[in-house]
Amino acid sequence: MLAAWLHDLSPFLLRFTDSFGFRWYGLSYAAGFIVAWLIMRWLSRRGVTPLPEHRIPDAMLILVAGVIVGGRAGYLLVYEPRLLTEFTSSVPFWGGFAIQRGGMAYHGAVVGVMAAGWFIARGFKESSTSTTRVGKSSWLHVMDLCAFAGTIGLGLGRVANFINGELLGKIVAMPGQPAPWWSVKFPQELLEGHAPTLLPEQQAKLDALIDSVAAPSDDREQAIARMIAILQEGGSTTATRIQEQLEPLIAARHPSQLYQAFFEGVVLTIALWIIWRVPRRPGVVGAWFMIIYGVLRIVAEFYRLPDAQFGAAAHILGLSRGQWLSALMVVGGGVALAIIRARNEPRIGGWSVVRTK
Repeated sequence: MLAAWLHDLSPFLLRFTDSFGFRWYGLSYAAGFIVAWLIMRWLSRRGVTPLPEHRIPDAMLILVAGVIVGGRAGYLLVYEPRLLTEFTSSVPFWGGFAIQRGGMAYHGAVVGVMAAGWFIARGFKESSTSTTRVGKSSWLHVMDLCAFAGTIGLGLGRVANFINGELLGKIVAMPGQPAPWWSVKFPQELLEGHAPTLLPEQQAKLDALIDSVAAPSDDREQAIARMIAILQEGGSTTATRIQEQLEPLIAARHPSQLYQAFFEGVVLTIALWIIWRVPRRPGVVGAWFMIIYGVLRIVAEFYRLPDAQFGAAAHILGLSRGQWLSALMVVGGGVALAIIRARNEPRIGGWSVVRTK
């Protein structure tokens, strides 16, 4: 048993002002889309897909729009519907644009990708000279491409979640108790409503530490954010003092974001590459994506906290909302797989198959 690491990573790769700069979260999205583009281009060049190489940039733009709109809409509808009716006189004016108060929902992004895939599939033309034909199943084939090319981006997004100190894992050791070496202490728990109840003497020390860095106009939340920002900047005696005094007042947690990064970015990627090593009927890869991702997400969320805003309703019959949505993905993937097999359409794809042109 060794001391857990106190999380002090900055969400910014490069920071210009207090709230503006190059964030790891945005960069993870950009990197994920670039990787997906490279994979799709490779598949096109190998003849795995009839999507021509010159159309892939257009397809990626449509997918980017689908992910962003769908992911944000999903978050607003499922997690923070009150933001939909919140309007202010200052930037960003509408709560729906206030990404600093919650970002994207994965299951909403899936719906956005499905809609984007429909637009992309409309442009398919079955050609007698094409080595790979999709016909009426073009939308299912686009879903296969998106599933196959998007898993690395999912993993990068989870790494960014870890850097941001969000989507916290469950507690493995209370403040002041010995903690496993692999656990992490996230100061962000003080802002996200997940901080455990401290002993009176611990609470007094935390209050004094927060007060010591607070500006005269700060409320408690602003003072905590200021303290975390100083810790993340590091390199000063104040940052060192904060780290030493804060460490015994923070709970040690599962780094659940990294668990999900491994499941979604590594395990899921390997599984889909094995599945599509040989030609499959259109939709098979996408269906297996839903099944495998859903199972992995259900497992990972046993180590992750539910969203604090749901309170006592965060769990339904012992499972979180994310787990129930993932269970629906598993069921949907299984049903889709059965329907696809019953249709008995020609097999396409197969990245390992050598094709001659």
